[in-house]
Amino acid sequence: MTPRDLLVTLFDAGVKAVSGEDAVTNALTAKPCPTPDHIIAVGKAATAMARAAHALFPDAPILIVTKYGHSGGAPEAAEIIEAAHPVLDDNSLAGGARISAVVRDMHADSHLLMLVSGGASALAENPMAGLTLADMTSKAQALLASGADIHAMNAARKEMSAIKGGKLLAGFGGASVTTLAISDVEGDSLDVIGSGIGAAPKTPGFDFDPRIVASNAIARAAVVKTAMDQGLTLQVNAETLYDDINAIAPQIAETLKNGAPGLYVFGGEPTVILPPNPGQGGRNQALALLLARDMAGTADVRILVAGTDGTDGPTDAAGAIVDGALWEDSGHFALERADAGIWLDARAALLKTGPTGTNVMDLVIALKS
Repeated sequence: MTPRDLLVTLFDAGVKAVSGEDAVTNALTAKPCPTPDHIIAVGKAATAMARAAHALFPDAPILIVTKYGHSGGAPEAAEIIEAAHPVLDDNSLAGGARISAVVRDMHADSHLLMLVSGGASALAENPMAGLTLADMTSKAQALLASGADIHAMNAARKEMSAIKGGKLLAGFGGASVTTLAISDVEGDSLDVIGSGIGAAPKTPGFDFDPRIVASNAIARAAVVKTAMDQGLTLQVNAETLYDDINAIAPQIAETLKNGAPGLYVFGGEPTVILPPNPGQGGRNQALALLLARDMAGTADVRILVAGTDGTDGPTDAAGAIVDGALWEDSGHFALERADAGIWLDARAALLKTGPTGTNVMDLVIALKS
């Protein structure tokens, strides 16, 4: 297969290994939980996770709160609320209100199954008293533009939210909660995933069973295994994408230029500082364009940069695939305007997968021949 096809094959293998449906099925097969009286699935992978839970517990009512366009294939009887991401909207408040009502109204001996994935922070919200949607939206937009990392973002969200950081389950009066989470954060902490919407309060009055069922490390391991099955040699497998894209790109480029032939895999979630009135494209497309610039003139490296959820920022592309022949000086203007998506699309470099049913941050996969 072509190098581009091989990169896509490797990315698909990583995504499949952490699919919401498989992750939930595997977790509940290995360690069953009590039959839930209600299932709440929230996040970008909510539909896939709910589908697996429904197969195991077909009579349990299900509430799905997910991103617009991410509810395809949901169980027929599920209650569905779609909302905006990464900046919340009115439907985010509707999702937060409905989740709160379900949790609050469960009876004393009930069991709740919470299915949480990345994106839940914006998709379901219930502001603290005195705050409005406009207040929260303004704060979120400012943080996104500033290049704040996920920990800073979630810390701010917890302060403004009545359902994050264990506050949602503080209102649960039932007997037990099982939370299955797909991690989209460094360290895989349930207190950070979805700003802690599936975390328990410090002193829960119920039995609590929290589990991380998928992560970036699992996705990268699947990429490596598939590559080795193809006869490739692994050179780097690291979760190091935790800095601004302008710092990360030259580091990766230097590693690739000086490294031996083979496979290079990086995971994590970089940040980006946006100019006023940014153009089209997310952090993965911007990082891909920076790598095209830094690898310009090289003929032996091809690089895939993509979000495992299938959407990069507010676009319908997961990311892009670039090489050393792609760069042109007009790319400087695209980078300055945060308009990498338009530039890459004009050169048929975008990677579009559609919603993947998971979200374990981002992958950079490079092949050096």
